[in-house]
Amino acid sequence: MRNPLAGRTKDSGHEGRKENDPHPSVRVAVYDSLAALPRVVELEADDYREFVELMANKTYELSQAKGGEIPFTVIREVVENLIHAYFEECVITILDEGNTIRIADQGPGITDKASVFAPGFSTATGEMKQVIRGVGSGLPVAREMLEVAGGKIEIEDNLERGAVITLSLRRPEAPAKADTAPLLRAEPEAPVSLTDRQKHVLFLITELGSAGPSKIQEELGISLSSAYRDLNALQALGLISGTPQGKRGLTGSGVEYLENMES
Repeated sequence: MRNPLAGRTKDSGHEGRKENDPHPSVRVAVYDSLAALPRVVELEADDYREFVELMANKTYELSQAKGGEIPFTVIREVVENLIHAYFEECVITILDEGNTIRIADQGPGITDKASVFAPGFSTATGEMKQVIRGVGSGLPVAREMLEVAGGKIEIEDNLERGAVITLSLRRPEAPAKADTAPLLRAEPEAPVSLTDRQKHVLFLITELGSAGPSKIQEELGISLSSAYRDLNALQALGLISGTPQGKRGLTGSGVEYLENMES
């Protein structure tokens, strides 16, 4: 594949990767504690499409390993936008037990931070569109999905040049301490109650083996935010769980639920 950054002229005096370097790279810093140095993972690929997938999958994997719950689709939509920064001095930082991901670069920066969240605004060149969709949908979709999950996305200027995009998700509050006093009678567990659409989502996941928000949207003809909301609800009930590819698969409880429906 032709280098989508070919022909770009670097600002004089700015050191870094050459534009015609066929091996884009990024560093991922994972903080176990702010009191200790981070673990650093270096990623590199020969192909730009491969590189975007590698960044998204590895960032998701490392954040999940820390206990993070930021959706894969959100991570992918944001990291692929690093192509607008020409992948210059990219650093991805994972904090807050995986629930905060900061993506920084030293590219040209983002001057209009409001418009990037409006569908249709894009600065993608023809060459860049060989790697990304380039229709101005990435950040709007990422923000909507993250907000539905209870998180937020922020854009700031980097120290000298470039931009920093921060994805953060509020961690659920710890459950109240259970009363240890003996009970005279155990209350029966309330049955799981699903909407008809959530049942359709569950059946679709069973049929496909696994599915993500985009596939649910396509198959059921609903909005992406609705698909994501239903997936979150089913996951909170323990009927489905996430996969490293950002999809959802049926859990043992989900199988049991469907069996009870059919009986």
